[in-house]
Amino acid sequence: MDRTERLHIAMFPWLAYGHTMPFLQVSKFLAQKGHRISYISTPKNISRLPKLPPHLSSKLSFVEFSLPHVHGLPPGVESTSEVPIDKVPYLKRAYDKLRDPLTDFLKNSNVNWIIHDFAPYWLPGIAAPLGVNLVFFSIFNATTFAFFGPPSALLGDRRKRPEDFTVVPEWID
Repeated sequence: MDRTERLHIAMFPWLAYGHTMPFLQVSKFLAQKGHRISYISTPKNISRLPKLPPHLSSKLSFVEFSLPHVHGLPPGVESTSEVPIDKVPYLKRAYDKLRDPLTDFLKNSNVNWIIHDFAPYWLPGIAAPLGVNLVFFSIFNATTFAFFGPPSALLGDRRKRPEDFTVVPEWID
C-alpha cells in the first residue's frame, strides 16, 4: 500500500464501555492520519461517547444499528452496563443479530478494512468474500493472551476449573 493511500475503515466494538472507548481512541488516531472511519454501534452506545473534536468530524462518522430484540434481554438494553452478568449471553445473541445489517453496510460502503472485537465470530465469513480485510483489536494485552494459551489449549480439556487459571500454564517456562 502506498503511504498516501487513504482507507475506509469500519470499527465494530463489543457493546461495553470498556470496549467502545478504546475503539473510539483508535478511530480518532486513524482519522487524524487521514483515513475515513465508520464507527458502528447501537444508538445508545454511540450517544454515550464523547463528542468528536471538530477537526475529525469530517473523517469519522457514526453508523447506528438498532439492536434486535431477543427473548430474555430486557427491552431497550444495548450495553453490558445495563444488565446483570447473567443476562449478558442474551446481549451477545442480540449482537450476533447485527450480522445482517453489518453485511449490508459492508456490501454498500466500500470499506477496505474492518477492525473488530472478540465477539463477532461470524465476521470473517462475511468480510472475506467481500474483499474486506479484518483486524482483530483486543483491549487485553499480549501477556493476557499468552496466559490464556494457544487455541488448542482454549478448545481442549486442559484448563476447565477456576483453579487451573491460578497457576502458570505449561506453555510458559
